[in-house]
Amino acid sequence: MTTPPPSPVAAPPAPPGSGQAPEQSGLQSGLKNRHLSMIAVGGVIGAGLFVGSASGIAAAGPGILLSYALVGALVVFVMRMLGEMAAANPTSGSFSAYADRALGRWAGFSIGWLYWFFWVVVLAVEATAGAAILTSWVPAVPQWAWALIVMVVLTATNLASVASFGEFEFWFAGIKVVAIAAFIALGGLAIFGVLPGSDNAATGFANLTSHGGFLPNGPSAILTGVLMVVFSFMGSEIVTLAAGESEDPQRAVTKATKSVIWRVGIFYLGSILVIVSLLPWNDPSIAKKGSYVAALDSIGIPHAGQIMNVIVLTAVLSCLNSGLYTASRMAFSLGQRRDAPKAFARTNSRGVPQAAILASVLFGFVAVGFNYLWPDTVFQFLLNSSGAVALFVWLVICFSQLRMRGIILRENPDKLVVRMWLFPYLTWATIAMISFVLVYMLTDDSEGGGRIQVLLSVLLAVLVVGISLVRDRLGRGTAEKTAVTSR
Repeated sequence: MTTPPPSPVAAPPAPPGSGQAPEQSGLQSGLKNRHLSMIAVGGVIGAGLFVGSASGIAAAGPGILLSYALVGALVVFVMRMLGEMAAANPTSGSFSAYADRALGRWAGFSIGWLYWFFWVVVLAVEATAGAAILTSWVPAVPQWAWALIVMVVLTATNLASVASFGEFEFWFAGIKVVAIAAFIALGGLAIFGVLPGSDNAATGFANLTSHGGFLPNGPSAILTGVLMVVFSFMGSEIVTLAAGESEDPQRAVTKATKSVIWRVGIFYLGSILVIVSLLPWNDPSIAKKGSYVAALDSIGIPHAGQIMNVIVLTAVLSCLNSGLYTASRMAFSLGQRRDAPKAFARTNSRGVPQAAILASVLFGFVAVGFNYLWPDTVFQFLLNSSGAVALFVWLVICFSQLRMRGIILRENPDKLVVRMWLFPYLTWATIAMISFVLVYMLTDDSEGGGRIQVLLSVLLAVLVVGISLVRDRLGRGTAEKTAVTSR
């Protein structure tokens, strides 16, 4: 069965003073609706959900559900704001382009480069994690070789076409979604004692309160849990970047934005509820095996550890695939707005920003090298300096939406098809919540903890903003000199 070749997507004309290049994007609308739907559903399920939830449960007990609910509410609000802007103007630069328009060139430049940096560091983290799993299966191949193989394969996928990226991500996300759905279904049956052959005691929801109460470590543990789970939600915004290369961007963004509530509710709250209901929160197997493996073992699922390794590897590959795509599209958008080398804004005959992809993966390869050569110094610095970038991105989305609502109403009111609830009060409340999380992170003075992450991320942000302001001043000086000379 053949499909017609993808049609080029032209970037809308940039309004005066927006900082956007008034040229066509050159990207191709190769992502089908089913690709966007699965990217939207699976994008919120990161590897952090599978590997990071055990430490959150240990810190907050069953109260970790409130931590996930608080962060989930933040994500829902931020995605609603981003969806409002993206539905009105889908673009590969997403929130960076909106910040450019709403807050100024410095904001779009700064948050775009910080976001790019965040994802290329994530590439190194995920490549190493995936390589560790593959090495445990095939020890004859060294870990560094597996990391190289994984990076090369997914780079080739992204270079081939946006449709090949979408197809890979469709199946990666599909496996994650099916796995979580099956886990919740089997666990739910075991909780109520109706799963045939289950080894679980089927105590219903008694484990939520029978081991020191719902908050065994006190109410403050909820906030500790927030710090541990907040970064596992990063990635839900990817669908708004991908929408610019879809067949019907406005419809895709609108659908993804409206579905984020049930996605967070089912995949995060649903699966964590199953875990803390099946097992006491302080069961040693949760810390030893991981929360999902321990839960599967408790109901007698054979080879639970290997099953979860396959699912985690899928999540890692999905994160690598979408991370490389996201970093390259942000670099492409920065190139379009002349905030990055012009080569980043060029596409090849397949509509792929080849230079932007190669530059992103090159930095990813360098970061992987740092991870093997200097894991506790250079690479740890990269990790810490990107640690709070996700929260910076959310803040920028909030402030941009405050300004963009008026711009959209003034210029294209018919495009305001998604609206943030209780505007502007809920937007300001979300800003306050994110700011509180950043301030609370400063109280975590453990090694590699929240304080060092916030401080280094702020230092990096100040450096990038400074570069942006210097560039703008030099650009204005050059323009003034040119104007004087031409008189």
